[in-house]
Formats: sequence, C-alpha cells, structure tokens
Amino acid sequence: MDMESPLPKSDYKALLDSLRRDGDAYRASILALALFTLWWLLLAIFYFFPVLDITTSAAFFDRTQCPDGTAAGVVCGDFPSRLDPLLIFLRKVLFYAPSAAAIVVIIALVKALQHHGATYEPAKVRRYGLSLIAFFLGPYVLVNLLLKSFSGRPRPHQTDLFGGEQPFMPAGSFAGQCDNNCSFVSGEAAGAGWLICLIPLLPKRFRLVLASGIVAVSLITPAFRLSFGGHYLSDVVLGWLSSPVVFALVVAVFEIARVRKNAA
Repeated sequence: MDMESPLPKSDYKALLDSLRRDGDAYRASILALALFTLWWLLLAIFYFFPVLDITTSAAFFDRTQCPDGTAAGVVCGDFPSRLDPLLIFLRKVLFYAPSAAAIVVIIALVKALQHHGATYEPAKVRRYGLSLIAFFLGPYVLVNLLLKSFSGRPRPHQTDLFGGEQPFMPAGSFAGQCDNNCSFVSGEAAGAGWLICLIPLLPKRFRLVLASGIVAVSLITPAFRLSFGGHYLSDVVLGWLSSPVVFALVVAVFEIARVRKNAA
C-alpha cells in the first residue's frame, strides 16, 4: 500500500493496534492529543472569563490623572515597563533568541547529514528536522501568518481600558478592530515556547546546565510582553503553548506515518 493513499476503513483498527504496540508512536500520539486538548480548554477559559486578562494587564498599568479637557470616560496612563531602557534592551535581545537557536539547529542538521555509514545517526537527523518543521509551522505560519494577521484582537495598550481607543476583545474573538500584527496570540511567546522543545535535543552532558537558561529565556520573554502591555495573559499563555502543541503534532504525524508504512 502506498504511504500517501488513504487507509480503508477496515484497516483503521489495525493501525490503532499497531500504534498501541509501538511505544514511541503511542506516547507521541497521546502527548499531542493531550496538549491539543489543553490548548483549546485554556482558550475556552480565557474566552468565558475575560476578567483574567483584564485583571492581569491592569496589574502592570499605571493609571494617571488625565489632562484638563479630556473627554469623560477616557483612561489615561501607560505601562511603565515598556518605557524602561534596560527592559527594552533585554526584550530586544530575547526577541532574537529563537531565530539564533534555529540557526544552531540548522548547522547541527547539516553536520549530521554529512556523516555516512556507521557514523550516520538517523534518529538525530530526524529530531533536528522535525524541530525545524515545528518552528516553521508554529511560530511562523500558525502564529505570525495566520492568527496575528486575522484575529483582529487589539493589544492591551490599544484598548480603551488602558489608554487606547479600541474596545477590548476576549481571546478567541475575531471581531476586533486590529488590522494586522494583532494581539492574539503572542509571536514572541510562541518562539519562546519552541525553545523549550529543544531541551531534549541538547547533548546529555550539557543538558542540565543549559536547560535552566533555556527555561528562563522561555518564561521571561512572554512575561515581558505581558508587562509591556503588548499582550494579554491569554495571548502569552496560548502563544507559548502553541509551539509545544505543534511540535508534538508534528512528531505524532511522523510516528503514525512510520507505523503505517511498516504495517503496509
């Protein structure tokens, strides 16, 4: 049976049985399903309880007295963190961390492909390749090209709750007035979430040392976006989690395809 051809319905049970017998494929499928379900569950929570977003952003907002003559109901103030030169510099540095990590993975992949015979490690090549596919499909395609372009959700500092002019929109609503590069979800948080997925790729002798730094960068990046008023809590949480979800789905699809090919 060709790998690209659809399975007859009678063969789906056989495929499921094969997945259960294959530990790697079964674990990958369960993890992908669990993370995918968790993402949608969190989205539902943020959508039905928008106070979570509003309250969290309000904690970083410094409300000030409006100048004389300001229209009634207008909120004046700003997010002081986004005006701090040191924090601005750190945010710019961390902004490029995922891209720098992707370049390192590409170099590692090229080096791994240059090995032949007994020194060739297909598992390593596969891990590097899948991580780059997940980086492209997650932070780049799903987040920046699709969600941020079409969600319409204004950023906190753009809304009338925090000194802007546009109305607040809950997570998951596509009815906002933002035209492009919108708040839902955070692209920087998605890139930071992808960094977490690289920890298993690290050499074991360096993993313990480097993992703590990767985790710190991965968590500080979305925290900056939240404190700067650039994103809501839901934007950074769902943006960050989107990368592990996509990574897990990519691995699961590969494992299922492998099991299907072996069973054919």
